[in-house]
Amino acid sequence: MSVITIVGAAFSNKSAVIKEISATSGYKAIDLQKIVAGAVTSSGMNESKILGAFSAKTSVFNRFTHEKERSVAHLRLALASLMVDDQLFITGPVSFLIPDKISHVLRVCLVAELKYRIHEAVQREGLAEKNALLQIRQQDEDLAVWLKMLNKGEDPWATGLYDIVVPMDKTDVAAAAALILEKAGSDVVAKTTHSQAALGDFLLAAQVDVKLAQEGHNVLVDARKGAVTLTINKNVLMLSRLEEDLKSIVEKVPGVLSIATRIGEGFHQPDIYRRYDFEMPSKVLLVDDERDFVQTLSERLIMRDMGSAVAYDGESALTMIADEEPEVMILDLRMPGIDGIEVLRQVKTTNPDIEVIVLTGHGTEKDKDVCMELGAFAFLQKPVDIQLLSQTLMKANEKVRSKKNRV
Repeated sequence: MSVITIVGAAFSNKSAVIKEISATSGYKAIDLQKIVAGAVTSSGMNESKILGAFSAKTSVFNRFTHEKERSVAHLRLALASLMVDDQLFITGPVSFLIPDKISHVLRVCLVAELKYRIHEAVQREGLAEKNALLQIRQQDEDLAVWLKMLNKGEDPWATGLYDIVVPMDKTDVAAAAALILEKAGSDVVAKTTHSQAALGDFLLAAQVDVKLAQEGHNVLVDARKGAVTLTINKNVLMLSRLEEDLKSIVEKVPGVLSIATRIGEGFHQPDIYRRYDFEMPSKVLLVDDERDFVQTLSERLIMRDMGSAVAYDGESALTMIADEEPEVMILDLRMPGIDGIEVLRQVKTTNPDIEVIVLTGHGTEKDKDVCMELGAFAFLQKPVDIQLLSQTLMKANEKVRSKKNRV
C-alpha cells in the first residue's frame, strides 16, 4: 500500500482534510508529535531542541553543538522506523526527509491564496489581520529555511516537490480528501520491490546518520543495498584521518556491507569541518563591555574547541539567555546599565543550572563573597591565565553535564 504525505500552507484547512481522510479510509495518521517523540527517545534531547530544527532561527551555538543537525538525524530515524508499516499518511514538513527514490509515496500539498488564509486565521483564531499575516509569513519562512537545509530549494510551494497540489480556497474538504485517496490508489504509487528496497536503504542511512551524530560527526549519508557512501561537505585539515574515523564508526552498524567516502561540493569552501566534542564546553556566553577583550577571549576559546558567543552588556546577556540557553557564562562585574552582580542574581533565579564564572578586573573581597553567595561557580581576577580559565570552564561544564546525566 502507498504512503500519503501532506504538507499544507498555514490556515489552508489541512487539519480538516486529515480528519476526513482518517474517517473515510484505513490510512493511519502519523503526525509530527509522534515522530518528534521517537526522536526524543533515541537522542535524549528535549522536545524543544528537536522542534527547533523546523525553525528559521538557528542558535548562535549551533556551529559548535550541531543540535539542529543532530535533531534532523534523529527525526529521520524516527520517520524511517515508522515507515515500515503500510497505509500511512504523514503530515507536516518532516515528510520532506523521505527520499524521492521511495516511489510508493504520494506527495500532497494543500495551498490557498494569501487572502483566503488570512480570512481563515481571523475566523478560526480570532487574530487581527496584521497578526494573522505575520504568523503566516513566519510559518512560510520556517518551511523555506527547512527546505533549504535539506537542499530542496527555498520555495515550499514549488510544484516539483509534490505529486498533486490542491487549492483549498477552491476545493471543499470532502472533495480534497476524495481526490487524495483516489490518487493514492493509483498503480503509479503502488509499493514495488524496488520502492521497498529504497525504504530499506532509507532506514539504514538513517541508522548510520544517527550513529555518526552520536559521535559528534555531521556528514551526508546515502545507502544502497548495504553500500554506504559518506559525503564530506566541509574542509578538513586531515582528511584521511577523518575518513578512517568515519569508517570505524559506520562499520559497526548492522546491515552495512561496504563504506565509501567522497568530497562534496562544499568541501573547498572556507568553512572548516568541526566534530562536536560532547566533553568540551560548547555553549559559553561571554559578557563584558570591553569589546576588544571579549572578542579576543572568544577567539582563544574557539581555538581550544570551546563554543562561545558574546554579549556586551547585561541587558543583551539576559535576552540571549532566554533565547539561546547557554550552559556556562563568563561574566564581568562592572558594566553600564545592569551590572554583573544583578545579572548573576537574575540568572540564578530564572536559570539556576547555568554555571557562572565571574571574571573581573575591579572586584573586591566583598564582591567575591556576594557572588559566591548568589551561586557563582568561580570568581577570577583579570588579567587571567588562559589555562586557568580553560580549566575552570571545563570544571563548570563537567558540573553541567553531571546534572543533566542525573535527570
